[in-house]
Amino acid sequence: MTEIFQSAGQALLYGAVGLAVMAVGFVALDLVTPGKLFHVVWTDRNRGAAVLLGSQSLAVGLVIMEAIQASESEEGLGQGLFSTLLYGLAGVLVMTVVGIVIGLLTPGQMGAVCLDDRDDRPHPAAWVQAGMYLGTAFMVGAALS
Repeated sequence: MTEIFQSAGQALLYGAVGLAVMAVGFVALDLVTPGKLFHVVWTDRNRGAAVLLGSQSLAVGLVIMEAIQASESEEGLGQGLFSTLLYGLAGVLVMTVVGIVIGLLTPGQMGAVCLDDRDDRPHPAAWVQAGMYLGTAFMVGAALS
């Protein structure tokens, strides 16, 4: 029974690390898109922003999953949590850099283009950026395994 409680506690700690990495991912996305992302999604109901945030959240979740699996947990809980945090933050950094590079290579400011909702539909660039986030997550995940 003690092992069950210990495992549950460890799951909560890994969940807290994952939440911290997701929060950093949210802030990073907020920095590269115009306006305050929280307001743009929840108040303005911008579909392009929702596509970006949803895909980025899924991508960060994939990176965190791979980071936990690749963590140095055999070295102890502290080392496992630290390596998960470090690997997760590296994934967020790579996703952000790739997003910036894609933005430089495409016409217009990528963040602004992605938030351009017309006819209540996200701009196609939002879907492209969403795919880029997921593709980058798979790439980072493969590098961790």
